[in-house]
Amino acid sequence: MARPPINDLTAFVAVATHRSFRGAADVLGTAPSTLSHAMRALEERLGVRLLNRTTRSVAPTEAGFALLGRLQPALAALDDALDGVASFRGKIAGTVRINAPRLAAALLVRDVLPRMAERHPDVTVDLVVEGRLIDIVAGGFDAGMRLMGSVPKDMIAVPFGPPRRFLCVAAPKYLKRAGVPKTPDDLRRHRCIGHRLPGGKLYRWEFERAGQALTIDAPAAVVLDDEDLMVEAAVAGLGLAYVLSPAAAAPLKAGKLREVLAPWLQFAEAPAIYYPGHRKVPPALRAFLDVVRDVGKAR
Repeated sequence: MARPPINDLTAFVAVATHRSFRGAADVLGTAPSTLSHAMRALEERLGVRLLNRTTRSVAPTEAGFALLGRLQPALAALDDALDGVASFRGKIAGTVRINAPRLAAALLVRDVLPRMAERHPDVTVDLVVEGRLIDIVAGGFDAGMRLMGSVPKDMIAVPFGPPRRFLCVAAPKYLKRAGVPKTPDDLRRHRCIGHRLPGGKLYRWEFERAGQALTIDAPAAVVLDDEDLMVEAAVAGLGLAYVLSPAAAAPLKAGKLREVLAPWLQFAEAPAIYYPGHRKVPPALRAFLDVVRDVGKAR
């Protein structure tokens, strides 16, 4: 039997792993229809059905699972062999796909990408800005960036810079009209800007003072799922917002927002780059992580 092209085998692993032509196509940078044709050609070449297809799902057959189990370590070994050649080139090349929320992405663009471009000009950083928490492995990403407390337990996290405080902020015109809350319980009488989490639930505002912790279901007059929009809503006088300090830094400095309940918001979380611990780290990702660590130490 003639050996199938390596690209077809790689495509099969992507489709079988993602259980989706569209998901695999996004990772491979091709069209779902192209992958579908390639998989039919591969099945014809091998003389066996590898994938069960319906209008809504794709799943490996018994033969597909058997082939997948043998191909994954074989392709990983091939990647290792190719990585070994990189040292003879004297430079690192490739693409690193990163998933991050908008504020975190801005930090990377400002602090990490310039140094990355200087050190490793042959590495492409594909930065996808997304507010919702996703499975970076299923999404075809090499790494993600989130607050340390949001990093999944099975991931390796690399801290990036100092912890960020949470703030409760509002526009001066709103506070003049509605009054300044003195304790978290006062929020129940205020208009608040709710934060919709990726799973659909509203974020519960957390406070702590002298060892006393409180969690408040803030009454939401407006609900948003983007921190920048939450800050804009607060500046517009729509109510109180609960956000990370970098998001509100500019309007606070300009006097467009005022911080309230500061004694109840002393805790903070550090941002982190995270990546799968069970996979071999490709050279391009390793180079990116080294830059992140260096920038983090300098901050």
